[in-house]
Amino acid sequence: MFAANDKAAILVEALPYIQEFYGKTVVIKYGGNAMINEELKEKVMQDVALMKYVGIQPVIVHGGGPEITGFLGKVGKETEFISGLRVTDEETVEIAEMVLDGKINSDIVTLLNRRGVSAVGLSGKDANLIRAQKKLATVYEGEESRKVDIGYVGQVERIDTRLLQDLIAHDYIPVIAPIGVGADGESYNINADYVAAEIAGALGAEKLLLLTDVEGVYKDYEDKSSFISTLTAAEARRYIEDGTLTGGMIPKVEACLRALDAGAAKTHIIDGRLGHSIILEIFTSAGIGTQVVK
Repeated sequence: MFAANDKAAILVEALPYIQEFYGKTVVIKYGGNAMINEELKEKVMQDVALMKYVGIQPVIVHGGGPEITGFLGKVGKETEFISGLRVTDEETVEIAEMVLDGKINSDIVTLLNRRGVSAVGLSGKDANLIRAQKKLATVYEGEESRKVDIGYVGQVERIDTRLLQDLIAHDYIPVIAPIGVGADGESYNINADYVAAEIAGALGAEKLLLLTDVEGVYKDYEDKSSFISTLTAAEARRYIEDGTLTGGMIPKVEACLRALDAGAAKTHIIDGRLGHSIILEIFTSAGIGTQVVK
């Protein structure tokens, strides 16, 4: 057990960060094990509620890929991926929208509201929050590549922040499902990392936090001594181009770069498997994970 003096020291350590981030917007991309494990889910909700109570303005963008895959299986629909992107026909995007907006989003809002903070669930279709266009998959065949239409998979075209700014100004926590709306009103399922990045940039957020299932960025994942605590944008681009970064870390780092380019002040890739990872990043001097900075 912590002694009283130890508890006081922890609160004193947090004080300058509470002062620094008071009134600032922090965008959190919520996904991975932190969405599935009930104990981790509870700690994330506590972290977000604490942020709100000390005057920080959290905005949550959530994923839901495993849940979508699970529901598709229940209705007998196979899941197919091309170049890491889910092939999404009209039925699949309807199911994705139902799971993301109707179930996951509602659950997060309920959990936050139960902790005494006021959260509001949104789809990117609400008030044209996320205008989207079709994203084509790139398929490589030897040294050649071609673009493939995989259906209702989108990329962000524009973020309209007016609704978000109104909600934040009236002390609500926006919780956003990564569904965008096309020019003809069609729904697009969009990678939640990229949605969080675009929203962080559009809001000029102080921080973008990407919760993931690894400790952060490594030059060589097999060599734990190669962990990178701070990565500049120039270094990040070089590591993507020369193949140092591979697999699922590439879209995370690309999302950080996009957020910085669009107006966010700082970005962080943190381990959502660690209890209270958000608090550890924001309110401690050591922080956790990898920060990607301008």
